[in-house]
Amino acid sequence: MSAPAAPSPSDPVGAAAAEWLARRDRGFTPAEQDEFLVWLAADPRHRAAIARMERAWNVLDRLAVWEPSDGTAPNPDLLAPPPARRVPRWRRLLGLAGTAAVTAVALTVWLAPPGPVPPVAAPAPVAGLRVIPRPEPVALEDGSLAQVNHGGRLELAFAAEERRVRLTEGEAHFTVRRDPGRPFVVEAGHVTVRAIGTAFSVHRRPGGVDVLVTEGRVEVAASAGAPVPVAVGERARVGVDLRPAVGAAKPELIERALAWRAVRLEFDGLPLAAVVTEFNLRNALQLEIGDAPAGRLRVAGTFQADKPEAFARLLEAGFGIAVERRTGGAWVLRTAGKEK
Repeated sequence: MSAPAAPSPSDPVGAAAAEWLARRDRGFTPAEQDEFLVWLAADPRHRAAIARMERAWNVLDRLAVWEPSDGTAPNPDLLAPPPARRVPRWRRLLGLAGTAAVTAVALTVWLAPPGPVPPVAAPAPVAGLRVIPRPEPVALEDGSLAQVNHGGRLELAFAAEERRVRLTEGEAHFTVRRDPGRPFVVEAGHVTVRAIGTAFSVHRRPGGVDVLVTEGRVEVAASAGAPVPVAVGERARVGVDLRPAVGAAKPELIERALAWRAVRLEFDGLPLAAVVTEFNLRNALQLEIGDAPAGRLRVAGTFQADKPEAFARLLEAGFGIAVERRTGGAWVLRTAGKEK
């Protein structure tokens, strides 16, 4: 995978960074998010260029709400005030410049004085951070998709009358192409999951198997036992007794169970200020540090890279951080009880 074509010959890295930010503000597709992370890791100058562009965005946003000293309204000749429903920055700049290429050139003018572009210093490696990539979906021969978690293993045994997949270890999510005359069966040890056209995950864990249905319905059978129906939003757990126990799965449980399907960020004692930077590089919603003690809070754990809202809620729920949710703007994280 390659980065977007550089529209500015004088600063190809900055031009590519501008286009990535434009894509991010209108919302990454899963493939674009993966490609962006590959591009970031390919050259240390890329991360520095993104950070430099972000500083320019912040300047533009401050100008958009600037008020003259002799009045209360923003100066209409400088920049139009932001509308009630914020228009993405990439769309505003594209409206002014006409194309992404011209946008990148315009940003270069804002960021650097006339003359040669100075070399960009390579940032230091981020200690305490590991980016866990999203497992790529694999297209099976019948058109179904299988997404296998890191460490999982599949064996295919497709025949004319049945599509059989053996999950020998780990977990996988299946999106099954409908074919009533050719059932899709996943075998995990003594447990089989039978579907016609649906979506579900199977997790082979020590001591049992979990089946989580995200679309349609399946039938779960253990050893020679009778099959048990499991519908969308339900989970079946099969333990050492080989008896499927079916129950409702709350949305937050489903989100946690399938978090491995997205890019994840694993932090090992990283300060919250650095954690915020990593989330901001990957999302349209930006987080800000509201006070120095909050920025020094150490963070350890694994989080979905595209869920800054969930990360902020976690901080708010149990780590003494208050979240100021600004409509159409950044969310500010500050120590609970600190004044704004």
